[in-house]
Amino acid sequence: MNTPAALPASDARHELVLVTGISGSGKSVALHALEDAGFYCVDNLPPELLREFIRLEAGRADRSQRRLAIAVDVRSRGSLPHLLPLIEQLGEEGVAVRSLFLDASTESLMRRFSETRRRHPLSAESQPGELDEAASTRALIDAIELERELLADLREASTVIDTSTLRPTQLRIWVRQLVAATAGSLTLVFQSFAYRHGVPLDADLVFDVRVLPNPHYVRELRPLSGRDAPVSQYLAAQPEVMEMLGQIEAFITRWLPAFEQDQRAYLTVAIGCTGGQHRSVWFAEQLALRLRGQVPALVRHRELDAR
Repeated sequence: MNTPAALPASDARHELVLVTGISGSGKSVALHALEDAGFYCVDNLPPELLREFIRLEAGRADRSQRRLAIAVDVRSRGSLPHLLPLIEQLGEEGVAVRSLFLDASTESLMRRFSETRRRHPLSAESQPGELDEAASTRALIDAIELERELLADLREASTVIDTSTLRPTQLRIWVRQLVAATAGSLTLVFQSFAYRHGVPLDADLVFDVRVLPNPHYVRELRPLSGRDAPVSQYLAAQPEVMEMLGQIEAFITRWLPAFEQDQRAYLTVAIGCTGGQHRSVWFAEQLALRLRGQVPALVRHRELDAR
């Protein structure tokens, strides 16, 4: 692939959000959320046209700066090997590129394809001819796994959002939060979750607080959440809770410079308890409160936000 000339310094002024991920994981929802947030969005732009697209945007007659969002997926599989080097080149030339990768469990993806009756983009390779239901299911799984392999490197270099249990409204909110975070610096994302619904696929660090006293067994606290004052007071009065909170804070603080040097845009810290309502919610809120003085921090509650 020939490398085009670098963008002139005057052209390299745009903020570019690259939306990619596994088919069926919600890329269209994410792109619509960015469009509502004021981004100029293009779906399925071939990667080899990305530089020229930015150049054309920079040369618009009104010279106004527009935030750009581009969706790229496995349909451009022939160009995917060139995408990561291109992103690195654009970054070196001053274009702020944020890559969001939407993922979901295979079970969730299979359910979505079944409900919408859509074909997987790679299904033609996996499902030649007429197949019975069992063979069709197996072929869909194979197509999803093949897509994961093709996009593995891109996923590794991106901020991952696990949409397995998210409603479209949640996903839109989370996407807008991520792109609103300060560009050029590491942003901490604290996410509470329930172990009974699975560990989030987008977690970089996972902490298990199920060993701590559970407000669920206090009748007055059961209907409340970790954001309510009575639950907060109950947990803060437990010595082992405060000890674990301090240890998790110390661990993140100790390794934060290393994560920043790794040039990550986001670091997702997932805290899990049994139901995702009391302990994990309180820990996520407290950690964000304590660490916001060092870096930008976002809080999201997978189970609470789904209600």
